[in-house]
Amino acid sequence: MRSYVRCLLGLLLPVCAANAQEVPGVTDKEIKIGQTMPYSGPGSHYSTIARANEAYFQLVNDNGGINGRKIKLVSLDDAYSPPKTVEQTRKLVEQEDVLLIFDTLGTATNAAIQKYLNAKKVPHLFPTSGATRFADPGQFPWTMGWQPNYQLEGHAFATYILNNHPTAKIAILYQKDDLGKDYIKGLRDRLGDKADAMIVTELSYNISDPTIDSQIVTLQSTGADVFMNFATTKFAAQALRKAHELNWKPMQMLATVSASAAVLKQVGTEASSGVLALHYLKDPADPKLADDPGLKEWLAWMKKYYPSGDVTDEFNVLGYSNAQTLVQVLKQCGNDLSRENVMKQAQNLDMQLPMALPGIRLKTSATDYAPMKDLHMARFTGEGWELVGSIISGK
Repeated sequence: MRSYVRCLLGLLLPVCAANAQEVPGVTDKEIKIGQTMPYSGPGSHYSTIARANEAYFQLVNDNGGINGRKIKLVSLDDAYSPPKTVEQTRKLVEQEDVLLIFDTLGTATNAAIQKYLNAKKVPHLFPTSGATRFADPGQFPWTMGWQPNYQLEGHAFATYILNNHPTAKIAILYQKDDLGKDYIKGLRDRLGDKADAMIVTELSYNISDPTIDSQIVTLQSTGADVFMNFATTKFAAQALRKAHELNWKPMQMLATVSASAAVLKQVGTEASSGVLALHYLKDPADPKLADDPGLKEWLAWMKKYYPSGDVTDEFNVLGYSNAQTLVQVLKQCGNDLSRENVMKQAQNLDMQLPMALPGIRLKTSATDYAPMKDLHMARFTGEGWELVGSIISGK
């Protein structure tokens, strides 16, 4: 009898173990997800996004979680270094056994893990990057972006310039990777046959560079009257300060990756007032939104769950909104939290996020991996953002 029981257990245990591994990161009580974020290094300001993610998941957990399961976020430092991102992501997938990778920060960092995650069939959801490669279901069916992609943003910038400054002489600073190249491609595509005449110069920088002062001096010397600042926060801030120091006063247009009131306030009012940027989320510093229900709810959440966070920092709005989107995906999964169903539900979203600007809706489908597509130009006042004109479609 004992040998029979041992034999039966020997047959059952491998089956049970296989079933347990069918849904990595999921138990009856927990859903474990992973991400990397630059808690150190040149992109460290962005780490507030991860803290906002975690704070929103805490709100969800305090209210019972997802169908009784609490969300556990394992967030590791990658220092904004692609090799480190690869190392930490492998740890998350192969050692931490997470269900999915969520909201990893950066274009080069996400690009470094994209093929690995797709080969492993691990959902790679809502990376904080607008590179077009993260909205390509044909080539990367397990990766879905979130924010408007940089080519769409380039389209929208070009539309605004053509409508409001059609004789512009444009100087461009860009990061020498997919981020910068996507912005330029989008801008040039929409400018069309006017692009070569309007763009007087394009200068790049590497994220390892200590400064971009020399590039700004060169850009000023071109006589450009429009400055496209396609840089991440550290370098965008340096560019604004240097332009102010040189008394160069073109119309300045700033990439969304750096369009944070908190960042611009550090630059200083004189150097940053009047800067234009495209937005799709509400500015928490906008006094006209004082009675907005979505903003009131967000401020109450910040006060309770992220009291050390800056309530003027749009990256905290981004982290909150990204997390809300993932929670919706997990809710739609019900009790089928297989990786396949996670991707299926990510392809079936249609929602108005509380902190998205009015008229900007998040939608996906099996062939549309670009959830956010519309943008609204805004001008920085020194304290917050003032919307200009109407919604611009990046499509």
